[in-house]
Amino acid sequence: MKTTIYTIPVIDAFKANDECPFCYIERQLEQEAISFILGPAYMEADIREDTDRLGFCRHHHKMMFDYGNQLGVALMLDTYYQKMTKELKEQIKHFSPKKTSLISRMKSSDVHEKAQTSIGQWVETKESSCYVCNHFKSKYPRYLDTFLQLALKDKDFAQLFENSKGFCLHHFKDIVEMAEEKLSDSQKNQFYPVLFKVMEENMDRMAGDVSWFVDKYDYRNKEADWKNSKDANQRGIQKLRGGYPADPVFRKLN
Repeated sequence: MKTTIYTIPVIDAFKANDECPFCYIERQLEQEAISFILGPAYMEADIREDTDRLGFCRHHHKMMFDYGNQLGVALMLDTYYQKMTKELKEQIKHFSPKKTSLISRMKSSDVHEKAQTSIGQWVETKESSCYVCNHFKSKYPRYLDTFLQLALKDKDFAQLFENSKGFCLHHFKDIVEMAEEKLSDSQKNQFYPVLFKVMEENMDRMAGDVSWFVDKYDYRNKEADWKNSKDANQRGIQKLRGGYPADPVFRKLN
């Protein structure tokens, strides 16, 4: 199996025997970004410009708080707050409430899927932007493409793929979407049967592990073997939604 700077992370992820190799890659890139911005980089002006511009989502702000470098978090918040406060004042200054009719006030209140006000749209823009998310998103398409090429052209990797545990549904969707965009008709005929077989078999396997976890609590199965079900809940959640619900907090190494 030929290895390059692009193939090594994909091959390593499949060799990890994870419920989803792309969850494995995502976690590595996420932790890499947190360690970078709260390690040697948080005092660098160009990095602070990027983090001030992009900000962080709720999930990654929590990871930063848990990481252990509270001074680094405070320094990033310090400059970010200066930018956000300035923008907020501008939004408030130019906000113009719309005229409300009696009929509209009598209607039941609904929370719109998309913000209807300029302030709401500004907040949505900030909530959808994240330095750490961008770190993954910038590399993710390349990893997907590398996986497709390996699966089609490398016999050793193709065997690794066929024997894998499949993917979470979130990353499975992305694989299918990219395959539809990138592969020829003949390549799709080669790739999809393997992908769908792997997914069906491993969804069945995961469903069986969860069912046995439940059955194990029946008094009649008290002495029975747990088989592969002891960690069925966390693996089952990962398979459906991605991520690692049982992961410990990611912290700075002392």
